[in-house]
Amino acid sequence: MKILITGAAGFIGSRLADLLLAAGHDVVGMDNINDYYDVQLKYDRLATLGIDSSVIMPGEMVQSKVYEACRFIQIDLVDYEAMQRLFAQEKFDVVVNLAGQAGVRYSIENPIAYGQSNLMGFLNILECCRQHPVKHLVYASSSSVYGMNEKVPYSEDDKTDSPVSLYAATKKSNELMAHAYSKLYKIPTTGLRFFTVYGPWGRPDMAPFLFMKAILNDQPIKVFNHGDMKRDFTYIDDIVAGVMKVIPHAPQTDVPFYIYNIGNSKPVQLMEFIRAIEDVTGKEAIMEKVGMQPGDVTITYADTTRLERDFGYKPSTTVAEGIRRFYDWYINYFK
Repeated sequence: MKILITGAAGFIGSRLADLLLAAGHDVVGMDNINDYYDVQLKYDRLATLGIDSSVIMPGEMVQSKVYEACRFIQIDLVDYEAMQRLFAQEKFDVVVNLAGQAGVRYSIENPIAYGQSNLMGFLNILECCRQHPVKHLVYASSSSVYGMNEKVPYSEDDKTDSPVSLYAATKKSNELMAHAYSKLYKIPTTGLRFFTVYGPWGRPDMAPFLFMKAILNDQPIKVFNHGDMKRDFTYIDDIVAGVMKVIPHAPQTDVPFYIYNIGNSKPVQLMEFIRAIEDVTGKEAIMEKVGMQPGDVTITYADTTRLERDFGYKPSTTVAEGIRRFYDWYINYFK
């Protein structure tokens, strides 16, 4: 299959591209390479796919030096004309939309970026899929859509109409927009509600990366809600394995629309996660315990029964093992 991955310079996108290429698919990666966090990390992820950052020019296709079936193009989701040209030229079988503005806390500081990328950008994706039909659109949603739900674990059937951040609201909006296009135009869409993802090449704005960096450098870490939090930490390879299972199986219902939770289904106390980093680094965390942050939630916990039923999905990486792999990558990358 010919597969477009948006957000291909990102954490999940770059790893997914690697596995899809290994499975024999033709992959076109797309990313705007914005500076929300260190762009060098994004370029280095692309380098693992054989994409030379020195030849990347906006709107110009770059051929991988490692994979014959891999190419990359720098385009912003909000550039409707460029998106239309790309879809018209390439005629994709599948689109995996992992692009968009990430981060719950940043959505409070810079809401306009979320409206542009996560709403207008996703609308552009839907329109391109309508005008240049694809067999399946898979897109990133988020566990944040569950808001302050007290019932755990979170099921796909739970209410998701009380978001506590703009980021969560944009992700819920994506699901509603996808449903409308599935209903109106029979575009098969599958939304994946990702739970806290960590591992090698991870995002430097997320807690696992921030904690690892601070602890290794004997710097204090902020522990929100005084440590009374749980996260369904899910290792990157377990996440991507789930995405790989979903891609070939478009919904076949009258309205070809489906939603899946994708997480570890084993929430971990934040303090326990910090101890795992302490164990692997051999250093003690300097903790600054503070209150709850606006837009944050105390627990994330995925009910993955639906994904397990349909695809046999079963994460296998323990937190201890995942942190060890993340540590090994971190030390090697920053040596």
